[in-house]
Amino acid sequence: MAKIGFIGLGIMGAPMAVNLIKGGHELFAYTRGDFPKSVKEAGASVCANGTEVTRQADIIITMVPDTPHVEDALFGEDGVAAGLTAGKIVVDMSSISPVATKGFAERIVKLGCEYLDAPVSGGEVGAKAGSLTIMVGGKQEAFDKVKPLFELMGKNITLVGGYGDGQITKVANQIIVALTIEAVGEALLLASKAGADAGKVREALMGGFANSRILEVHGERMVKRTFDPGFRIELHQKDLNLALTTARQLGVALPNTATAQELFNTCAAHGGAAQDHSAMVRALEIMANYEIGQ
Repeated sequence: MAKIGFIGLGIMGAPMAVNLIKGGHELFAYTRGDFPKSVKEAGASVCANGTEVTRQADIIITMVPDTPHVEDALFGEDGVAAGLTAGKIVVDMSSISPVATKGFAERIVKLGCEYLDAPVSGGEVGAKAGSLTIMVGGKQEAFDKVKPLFELMGKNITLVGGYGDGQITKVANQIIVALTIEAVGEALLLASKAGADAGKVREALMGGFANSRILEVHGERMVKRTFDPGFRIELHQKDLNLALTTARQLGVALPNTATAQELFNTCAAHGGAAQDHSAMVRALEIMANYEIGQ
C-alpha cells in the first residue's frame, strides 16, 4: 500500500482519486473549494494545503486546470515543494505547457525528488471507469514505481520520453480530437442540410473508413443535441492555445488547429464555453444558419 497525495479534485481528479483508494492505497488530498463527498466517503484524509499533503505522502499527484495552477500548487505558498523530502515523486497529471513542464521538473529534481508529467485523455467517463489514456514524460525508474498507480486510473499507459514529452503528446492528442470533431460536425451538418437523416448518416459512416470514436460518441451528441460537458469547450480552448503557443515557439505552422480554435472561440462568444467540446458544431451551424435535424 502506497501513501499517495492528490491535489485537485475536480471533474477528473475526484474519480481518479477514488480509484486509487479502491486499489487499496492510503490517500491524502487537498482541493480548492468544496471537498467532494465521493472522495471523502471513499476514505481520503482531508488536508489543509499542498504542503500537508506532501509531508504525508511518498507520491504526490496534481490534477489542476492550467499551467499557472500547477506552478502555484507546486511552488506557491503552502505548496508541494515546501513539504518535499528527498526520494519523493511528483506526478503532474494536468494538461499544461510542455515548455513550462520542463522547468517545473528541473526545480523538483534539484530538491532531490523525481518528476513525471502524465496528462490524460478520456474525459470524465474514462476517469470514472479507470480507462484513461496516460501519456508520460520522465525517467524510466520513476515511471516503473508509479505505473501500478497509473494502472488503477488508466488502460493505455505509455512512457513517451523525457520531461515534457507527456505534455507534448497530450497537445498532439487535443489537436487530433479538435480537428476530428470539426470534420464530423461539417459532415453531419452538410448531410442534414441536404435533407438526409443525420443519425442514419452517422450509423452508415460508422461501418466504413470514416469511423472513429469521435464520430461514435460526439456525432451522437451532435445529432441528439446533448452538450452537457464531458470535456468543456473552455478547457479545449486552453489546450489548443498550448498547441499554438508551442508551435510559435518551435516555428511550426498549425493552420487547421488555428481554425478549430476560432470555432471554439465562436461557441464561447455565444455562451457555450461550458458546453461539451462536441458543441463546436454550433459554430458551423451559426455560419450555415441551420441546425442539424432542423
